[in-house]
Amino acid sequence: MWWIYALLSALFAALTAIFAKIGIKGVDTDLATAIRTVIILILAWSIAIFKGGHNGIGSLTKTNWTFLILSGLATGLSWICYFRALQLGKVTQVAPVDKLSVALAIVLSVLFLGEPLTLKNAIGALLIIGGTIVLIF
Repeated sequence: MWWIYALLSALFAALTAIFAKIGIKGVDTDLATAIRTVIILILAWSIAIFKGGHNGIGSLTKTNWTFLILSGLATGLSWICYFRALQLGKVTQVAPVDKLSVALAIVLSVLFLGEPLTLKNAIGALLIIGGTIVLIF
């Protein structure tokens, strides 16, 4: 079932690039990111409240809070850079290079989470890195 959500994530990420490219025309990218963030905030809290997930907020540990905050900061910085890149470049350049994050996530998961690096994952990461280099140059 995970792969269905992963494919939906890819679809929505692709739509994000297209919608953002159209939406940021003539707009400060930091303002665009702020508007996008408010929409996401409303959507995420609406879903959490509807599904009852907000009830678990009291059980979060200090570690949960620390890494969720760090994740939020990383996400925000990623979005700010992504919108600026979209404003300066083409979607056909920016979106694929942004997906270098997949290869980086594989490497970081091995280094910091101790996840095994399979031959399949290593080859996939190398192909992504190679494709990124082709698109940049």
